[in-house]
Amino acid sequence: MFRIFFPDKVMDSTYEIDFKNLYKEGIRGVIFDIDNTLVEHGMDADERAIAFFIELKKIGFSACLLSNNKQPRVERFNQKIGVYAIWKAGKPARKNYYHAMELMGTDLKSTLFVGDQLFTDVWGAKRIGMRNILVHPISKKEEIQIVLKRYLEKIVLYFYKKEQKKKQRN
Repeated sequence: MFRIFFPDKVMDSTYEIDFKNLYKEGIRGVIFDIDNTLVEHGMDADERAIAFFIELKKIGFSACLLSNNKQPRVERFNQKIGVYAIWKAGKPARKNYYHAMELMGTDLKSTLFVGDQLFTDVWGAKRIGMRNILVHPISKKEEIQIVLKRYLEKIVLYFYKKEQKKKQRN
């Protein structure tokens, strides 16, 4: 039942993902959530995020920000990043995941999604068959509606971890 929400992979941080290896595997475009995936909720791009996107571009990646936030917030974050951006994305709806790939010139085989929420970020990617990585949120300070979703996420992640342990034993 919960498997439809299971991420392909879970990582502690976006900044710990081995993007050089992903490029070798054929990934050419990466779609990112912003808040609690790249920076704390509501924060502008910091030096770490700016350096991160410079490195991604050097490797050869195309990137797109896919956020349910409003245009001013997304544009403010993207000001120093300079990648494709889609605001009011309506995640987990499929439409803007496809639009992001269109902007980057990628397809499902060559695109990865990285986000911190199961029921918007990961589920949206999974609904179209896109490879995805769930990262732990950068900050525990979140809006109330997200805090409530985190309790449900814990249940799903409990079963995800249980299944991962079972796979490792076999």
